[in-house]
Amino acid sequence: MKNSVDRQYEKMTQTPVGKLIASLAAPTVVSMMISMIYNATDTYFVSKLGVSQSGATGIVFTLMGIIQACGFTFGHGAGSNISRQLGAKAFDSAKKYSSTAFFYALFTGILIGAFGLIFLKPFMKAIGSTDTILPYAMEYGRFILISSPALVTSCVMNNILRYEGMASLAMIGLTTGGVLNMALDPVLIFVCKLGVTGAGIATAVSQYISMAILLSVFLLKKTQSVISLKYFTFNPRVVGNIIATGIPSFARQSLNSISNMVLNITAAPYGDACIAAMSIVAKCSMLIFSVGVGIGQGFQPVASFNYGAKKYERVRKSIFFTLQFDTLVVGILAVIMFIFAPQVISIFRSEEAIISIGKMALRFLCIAMLLLPSVMIANMTFQSIGKSGKAFFLACCQNGLFYIPLIVLLNKFFGLTGLELAQPVAYVVAAIVSFPMLLAFASQLKKMAQKDEI
Repeated sequence: MKNSVDRQYEKMTQTPVGKLIASLAAPTVVSMMISMIYNATDTYFVSKLGVSQSGATGIVFTLMGIIQACGFTFGHGAGSNISRQLGAKAFDSAKKYSSTAFFYALFTGILIGAFGLIFLKPFMKAIGSTDTILPYAMEYGRFILISSPALVTSCVMNNILRYEGMASLAMIGLTTGGVLNMALDPVLIFVCKLGVTGAGIATAVSQYISMAILLSVFLLKKTQSVISLKYFTFNPRVVGNIIATGIPSFARQSLNSISNMVLNITAAPYGDACIAAMSIVAKCSMLIFSVGVGIGQGFQPVASFNYGAKKYERVRKSIFFTLQFDTLVVGILAVIMFIFAPQVISIFRSEEAIISIGKMALRFLCIAMLLLPSVMIANMTFQSIGKSGKAFFLACCQNGLFYIPLIVLLNKFFGLTGLELAQPVAYVVAAIVSFPMLLAFASQLKKMAQKDEI
């Protein structure tokens, strides 16, 4: 075990940052892509059932975002602390963070599932379901709530593995569940004639299988951190550090869900076609977004581990490498998506109204995505090193602080075009705020590195 620990420490602190980030980002990008593809697969197969059913996927996407917000809170909160503890060679402390985060997440997932199932109908209405979409949203949402404990704990285990520098193991659990979901969708929806219910069952089954695979990695002791009641603690410092570090993720995910809810409600007067179009655009743009996030998630363990090990120059180099690489990759994908926007939308629905609304919204979004990496990397940097205040503020900028007011204001003054422009404009404003903060911190890291050399 000691040799394994030493090798991992050497890998994280001595491998050239570009090579290290690329090696950690590759499996993470694959995981993110599979996750997004199976979400898009749900949208694709369910959309074949009708416009209202297609709209239901957008409503349930908001629900999944709420559940994932809790999972990412504990996952990023534990992962960042664990990585810094391992960088400082405080191994027992790392075990406390992993075990505590897992069991808190499990309890939270059970609580969300139970509450959501009891108040299912008003809950679906509250997050933007119209009367025609409601029956399908309830069918689909019921199984998402049943899978809530698996979804939350999988987020925790996935992030712990990533922050330990074991992204390949995390990929196995997530991709297995994603592939299974894609295989089950057509069988349950069409062959078994279960419709929207079939999509929900496919998602729930895949989530629990992913959870089992990820948990087995810890039970087989392939990690430095562990999941065991022995290390679970109510210690306010440990719990407080997890929540404080993870709260930017909660803000990012929950504000994203609230933004989707506001978007659904604002789009409702334009009809189910508009809700369906914006839902499809969200899924399509997430394919690009997932690649950008995947590259950023390859950067996070490098930043946190080396910050804990006081290798400040490596942290600075990793920031600039990731920013440049992420911008290049996201830019290429955004250009391709911009060019083929109508064809991409038509994969899901062929109605002229949906394609017309969807292609413009998607093209606006593709332009703004060129600025997304600067917003995302700034947010991830501060969260990875434990500066939760700045990370929280930037998370709010990225996913709601500007977007939610813009949905209302631009829709009021420019109608449907304003609705299509809201998120792209929000990304531009967030980048204007985030980039100077990132540059200032990079300059601070350079001074800290020079001070350590003296």
